[in-house]
Amino acid sequence: MVEVHVVSAFSKDNTGGNKAGLVFYRPDLSSIQKMTISRELGYAETAFITKSSSADFRFEYFTPTEEVPLCGHATIGAFAFLNLMNKLSKSEYTIETKSGILSIRVTSDGMVFMEQNLPTYSDVLSLDSFNGCLDTNSIDSKLPIQIVSTGLRDILLPIKSSEDLKKLEPNFDVMTELSKKHNVIGVHAFALEGRENNITAICRNFAPLYDIDEESATGTSNCGLACYLFKYIEKKSQYIFEQGYNLNNPSRIVVNLTTHNDIIDAVFVGGYGYLLETKSISLS
Repeated sequence: MVEVHVVSAFSKDNTGGNKAGLVFYRPDLSSIQKMTISRELGYAETAFITKSSSADFRFEYFTPTEEVPLCGHATIGAFAFLNLMNKLSKSEYTIETKSGILSIRVTSDGMVFMEQNLPTYSDVLSLDSFNGCLDTNSIDSKLPIQIVSTGLRDILLPIKSSEDLKKLEPNFDVMTELSKKHNVIGVHAFALEGRENNITAICRNFAPLYDIDEESATGTSNCGLACYLFKYIEKKSQYIFEQGYNLNNPSRIVVNLTTHNDIIDAVFVGGYGYLLETKSISLS
């Protein structure tokens, strides 16, 4: 039996967010077993946390079908859980991941911030790339459609309004092929919101290539979006995104940038989390 904690990260007012599984200190599990546990849980990712010789913790992330190098919401959820269980003794930690060693900060009120890699700006796609994938009339042609990564590659897709964003109905088979072609995790669609309530953008995230049609909160893609907005729209130290409304799981993701002379020096994604349940999964 394997004990699994189910947490939700990037919650808004202690509801919603994105669920992930957490398994602590089971170095005996094989990759196949980890995928089996993730598939049994049915969430996008499950984090497996063990000891590290080079950091405070070692994190591995598994979807139901494969291992991925990084997962923001599972990491945020893990540290929110550790904080709730009074297992943390300091405000800064390091984690070893397949994307490198990253820093974690925990604020006094329990918000967890996770360091990301510095942004890489890749291919700019044509609007025609989305023919057959979704309604291209909803795309805001005044902004570039670009692949950006702070650890995971996503296509950032600007949409004209939050109403257009809400109505998007992607053809997931076409989007899967598009994701394969451009070697990305998926498509992160967003609509800028006019700054009311300090919200920078409303987002939807699609990753059908990884059997995730839509996800309610994605840390890494919103970090990419913050860096994109820093480059093209407005240079700020903090961006606040909301996601998950189409899934009835409203989520809030905060991205902090440390910069100098219009250069990004550090990227941190943050949010709150809470424990939903603890369950046992049999591998027999």
